[in-house]
Amino acid sequence: MEEIRRAAEAYYKHLPENKKEEAKETFNAMDKNRDRKINRDEYVEYLKNDNNTVLPSLFKELDKDGNGSLDFEEAIVLYYIMKSGRAIICKGCDSFLAGAYFSCSQCFFNKDDSVSTYDLCCDCYGDKKFVHNDIGHIFCDNYTLLRQSRSLIQEAPPTKRNTVVNFLKKGMQAAGITSSDIGGMVTGDGGVDSSRCRIM
Repeated sequence: MEEIRRAAEAYYKHLPENKKEEAKETFNAMDKNRDRKINRDEYVEYLKNDNNTVLPSLFKELDKDGNGSLDFEEAIVLYYIMKSGRAIICKGCDSFLAGAYFSCSQCFFNKDDSVSTYDLCCDCYGDKKFVHNDIGHIFCDNYTLLRQSRSLIQEAPPTKRNTVVNFLKKGMQAAGITSSDIGGMVTGDGGVDSSRCRIM
């Protein structure tokens, strides 16, 4: 969680003033009793009303000082998670994926929006504590998937790059990977080749 906390702090520092104001408004919307803290009930109520996918159980991890409430600095982490798409849940154990995780590359690059990217925590993936419907799918950790995507897009014919990059941006956002520097896995004819992503 510390990695996400650091990313959230850096993210907030670089927000334009209007987005920093939006973060403050989000905090105030959660703080129903106006005590400048968000308690667990306020947190759960806000997420329920906002139809947000962030788990109520994440509250304890967000509460860095363990005092039972979130101050603005702690709430920035939640704001970052909601805005960045980092609210990713393990398909094996339903835990929040705060660090590295594995995704099925075939599901990740599937054009059907209804198909999950099938994300797994390191424990569930390493200990094979999951059931995936398709045999032979290749799983990549999120960092390898992003780095491989970038190097492979550079190998694509220049005329196909924009089409593939636009397709991959949509998939990366769905999987919670946010980067303006996204590439893609492509075959010689510009199609997606998820088999190119392998863990060495």
